Amino acid sequence: MLTTNATPGTPNWLDVGSPDIERTAAFYTAVFGWEARGFAPGGEYALFLHGNKTVGAVGTLDDGASSAWTIYFHSPDVDSTARAAREAGGRVRLEPVDVPGGGRLVQLTDPAGAEFAAFQPGENPGLELVTEPGSLAWTELHSPEPDTARAFYRAVLGWDATDLPVAEGRYTVFTPAGGDEDASFGGVAPLRPGHHPHWLPYIEVADTDAAVAKSAAEGGTVVMPATDHEGVGRTAWLADPFGARFAVITSSA
Repeated sequence: MLTTNATPGTPNWLDVGSPDIERTAAFYTAVFGWEARGFAPGGEYALFLHGNKTVGAVGTLDDGASSAWTIYFHSPDVDSTARAAREAGGRVRLEPVDVPGGGRLVQLTDPAGAEFAAFQPGENPGLELVTEPGSLAWTELHSPEPDTARAFYRAVLGWDATDLPVAEGRYTVFTPAGGDEDASFGGVAPLRPGHHPHWLPYIEVADTDAAVAKSAAEGGTVVMPATDHEGVGRTAWLADPFGARFAVITSSA
């Protein structure tokens, strides 16, 4: 499961790019009860908090970019991570850069085209709440080449991978290097027809159906309706008013 421990390779930050950060912030605060903090006239970035703990952020889009959530994974050295990504067949979208008062980050794309990032914490330690309602609970890669993906992320972030049998065939679960199944934080699933390669963040909620209804009321859309998964929980895939995809999950007890 996800934790806020600074373990290399695990998710440690989450943000969404938007053409209208105030409208986007209003959507997520309504759906998840988050507080948006840090807005200023002309500001380009703001934090999402839940119970006074940081659970993500929202920022303005680069020119030509589409609205999307980006998952960041912990790296003790993002410069080395960037080199490893290139050597493994990936692409560096944004070269390693210092975040004032925060740390250092790099934005990357895997060989199939799924975008992600790595964050080297500084004064900002990263996410302060995970797995609880209103916070990140799981990360999932949707890829046309799961075997290539598992080799790439092992080379870049050191992940171990385990295949689990599921009704659809198999599901690959990721853990940090040397971690057991209890340390799993994400997985990779075969890409569904009509979808592009992407990482999907799952936000824990108390009631998946209520979250779907609230999203719709605030201008969101349903990508995949609420579905029960034995031993996992009830999930739904959604998109915010600008098309950024995310998922919600009410985990099984």
